[in-house]
Amino acid sequence: MTPITETPHQPQGHARRLIEFLHGLGSETPRAPMEKARWCLLDALGCALLGARQPWSEIMAAEVLGDGTHGPCTIIGRVGKVAPSHAALCNGTAIHGFELDDLLSEALIHPGAVIVPAVLAAAEAVEASGVQVLRALVAGYEATARISMALGMDPSQRGFHKTSVVGPVAGTIAAGVAMRLPLDQLLNAVGLACSCASGVKNFAVGSAGMVKRMHAGRAAEAAVRMAMLARRGFTAPPTAIDGKFGLLEAFSGDTAQPVLLDADLGSKWAIDDLWVKVYPICGWIQGVVQLLLGMREQGGIEVHKVARIVVATSAFAVRYNGNTEVADTMDAQYSIPYCAAVALTGDPGDPKAFSMAAIHDPVRAELAKRVELLVDPVADEVYPKQFACRVEVHLMNGEVRHAETRDAHGTPGSPCDIEEQIGKFNRLADLSGLPVPAQEVVAAVQRLESLNSVTTLMRLLCP
Repeated sequence: MTPITETPHQPQGHARRLIEFLHGLGSETPRAPMEKARWCLLDALGCALLGARQPWSEIMAAEVLGDGTHGPCTIIGRVGKVAPSHAALCNGTAIHGFELDDLLSEALIHPGAVIVPAVLAAAEAVEASGVQVLRALVAGYEATARISMALGMDPSQRGFHKTSVVGPVAGTIAAGVAMRLPLDQLLNAVGLACSCASGVKNFAVGSAGMVKRMHAGRAAEAAVRMAMLARRGFTAPPTAIDGKFGLLEAFSGDTAQPVLLDADLGSKWAIDDLWVKVYPICGWIQGVVQLLLGMREQGGIEVHKVARIVVATSAFAVRYNGNTEVADTMDAQYSIPYCAAVALTGDPGDPKAFSMAAIHDPVRAELAKRVELLVDPVADEVYPKQFACRVEVHLMNGEVRHAETRDAHGTPGSPCDIEEQIGKFNRLADLSGLPVPAQEVVAAVQRLESLNSVTTLMRLLCP
């Protein structure tokens, strides 16, 4: 008797529909998100160049190069080629390495630091075209936002870093699109990646160390590795995102909203919700710094004239960003009091303002202690869709300066224009000190669709 073979069950759940939709992105992909993806790429490359010169990136690259393995892929800012997953690890660490990488505001997650290095490594490994890179970036940003929204706030509130939880899964989708994996292999890759989700936020409650810097790199590394394994035939459960004991249930339980995975697919694009950072600090401090800089430019706010600074913002920021005793660079970048002091005494756009020498400046440290934090009802109501804040500077003579905003510059409500984004890239490339032809990189990104292989771009990023 011929044995009966059963056709494997292929559930048509929310995650499956999302993956099928993103897998199918092709020539019909709307122009607008593709154009946004181009500037996301340039922004991430600028972050990578500056980040590559930071101690954590130097250590990571040394570790990878110390393995002695070779491959087809580029570590940005370094000579030599490595395996795809190793390149993704180093480049993700560099992009996320100085708090300048982009955000998806409502989803509360960093997409570019995972998606860009995963796509570049996967694309370089298979010599994907520039057009396919743009499609993969659109897919990755979309997956990042939707998976993050479906998870909700519960994982973050319990101490998980959502960038490194969502990153391996969304990054795998992006890498798979770049590699043009068949749908069955992409589904397996996603199933594998769900078991790579990890990362805790202990860095946010004390001396931060370097660990957050590598979260995006580790996510990108896992993404590329899982895509490569699936291409070789490694299999995984097809419902690992929204099935029983899947990603959503494991991290969010009953608070998960799987319907957000595929709601209104194609009618709106996550990449339109992008936040391009202006300053190398935590996202919800950007507005505070911008308001204080505006007051400073008006004149009359010398440090010795300031009695106190009142910052009213969301309860979340008040709870987690009020540290006045900063211990290292990341502490400083996440401290509202310290960043407020920098805004009134120095240049918050200068990475050196967050160096150990700057942190121990006695004038700045004393001014930071004059910063008071309050919960603002409006800011609390609109968070996390908007990061509103209100600032008061009380002067010794009794004068009080006021300013407020709901949309810091760089957010979707007040976006950076193309000239500003090119300017940011050129500034970061210059600050890196790396002998990279910045203008040629910008030109290559501008004509990315004409590149038959992404290797043309990547060659420019090796000194």
